[in-house]
Amino acid sequence: MSPLSPDLFPALTEAQADPDGPGAHRPALRFGDRSLTYGELAATASPLAARVAEAGRIAVWATPTLETAVAVVAALLAGVPAVPLNPKSGESELGHIVSDSAPTLVLAAPGTQLPPALAALERVDIHVDADIDVRDTGTASPDTGTPETPALIVYTSGTTGPPKGAVIPRRAIATTLDALADAWQWTGDDVLVHGLPLFHVHGLILGILGPLRRGGSVRHLGRFETAGVARELSEGATMLFGVPTMYHRIAETLPDDPALAKALARARLLVSGSAALPVHDHERIAQATGRRVIERYGMTETLMNTSVRADGEPRAGTVGVPLPGVELRLTEEDGTTAVEAYDGETVGEIQVRGPNLFTEYLNRPEATAAAFTEDGWFRTGDMAVRDPDGYVRIVGRKATDLIKSGGYKIGAGEIENALLEHPGVREAAVTGEPDADLGERIVAWIVPADPQSPPTVDELADHVARRLAPHKRPRVVHHLDALPRNDMGKIMKRALTHD
Repeated sequence: MSPLSPDLFPALTEAQADPDGPGAHRPALRFGDRSLTYGELAATASPLAARVAEAGRIAVWATPTLETAVAVVAALLAGVPAVPLNPKSGESELGHIVSDSAPTLVLAAPGTQLPPALAALERVDIHVDADIDVRDTGTASPDTGTPETPALIVYTSGTTGPPKGAVIPRRAIATTLDALADAWQWTGDDVLVHGLPLFHVHGLILGILGPLRRGGSVRHLGRFETAGVARELSEGATMLFGVPTMYHRIAETLPDDPALAKALARARLLVSGSAALPVHDHERIAQATGRRVIERYGMTETLMNTSVRADGEPRAGTVGVPLPGVELRLTEEDGTTAVEAYDGETVGEIQVRGPNLFTEYLNRPEATAAAFTEDGWFRTGDMAVRDPDGYVRIVGRKATDLIKSGGYKIGAGEIENALLEHPGVREAAVTGEPDADLGERIVAWIVPADPQSPPTVDELADHVARRLAPHKRPRVVHHLDALPRNDMGKIMKRALTHD
């Protein structure tokens, strides 16, 4: 299959063409006790595609339900850009997204209470009926669009201002999913289980569109629970997608849940993404199950850039090697001078180039231009080092995680991993703050395992110095009850302040 084929979902097209064929009866989507075969998905999504084909741009109220998956598939069949909306967004953020993207209508499950910010939009209910006539595929042409047709407009987290809408073309979705199929040996025989939200790249593109492109199936938990993971992996699921907070809960549960350990041991592939998975969680899961979690690296604007391969070494603390078709380089602070070292120590900013990239930030030509170098590389803002064999290790964000102390460039991520190896540390984040002597001093924010007896600054400094290097030890330690996190479990370092 050509990665630039306009046909994003060959199995769905086959089911449309032959509703009595074996492909039409293959399971496609399951949310709880509700499910659709490929034939039923075609019969449900095609009439909806015909309904929205002239809409120009649509919004999807992206709850973790069968209706959301059907709505996005319908939009892709119609060649109409879809804007997934986070149901947990506040009124101000939601109002900005709706005003900026200007959809003409909103798709939602029947009976859903929509917020006032969507009141001016025409509403279309997504009907997923119990009795579906697989011969009723509507009048929509199957899977229309060119490789450059906008498929999704996904809004960034907005940590440095209002969220920006990344316009993601069909080309980027197809090439990313095909590259992951190569890296993960992902086929139509795989059954994916996940419990991720459906308003972002990980949960929607990888977790829903990925299985559909392969002709496989996905079982969405609705809400992540370790019992649900154990059940689905015990009943034929082969892959699990999650974020670090989910895998942390799995690691915490494993010692007292042999059924979960047995189920995870049966999985073909365990994948973590969206943030770094701490090394100690890697090791706890591997010890209990015999299975290694692999990590991948991507972002809204680039989809997926790197991954540990299914046939490669599942090395904790790395995000693997560049995916097929993706060019990756590290650069110095000037943004143009390449870092040539593969020594596991020299830090540079990741820049990427390839067909997996977004087209533009909607209505933001200046922001789009600033995001790229003159020769077409996207500036990710992520800092990394490369090991001698090309494996990439993310050490943090340029804006919040690059600490310049005593003449060294230090990534906060490796210090956080070292801190998490200390038995007295439950959660950890590392930042820098001005220091007259060092330039910046390293500050650790710790959630202690035992709040009544937290580890001291000297104890943690010695621990980090032994594992990494003396210049990477924290000089200040703050003890917290919890670290501030967003919906995806990422630590919000800008919220870490002290009096």
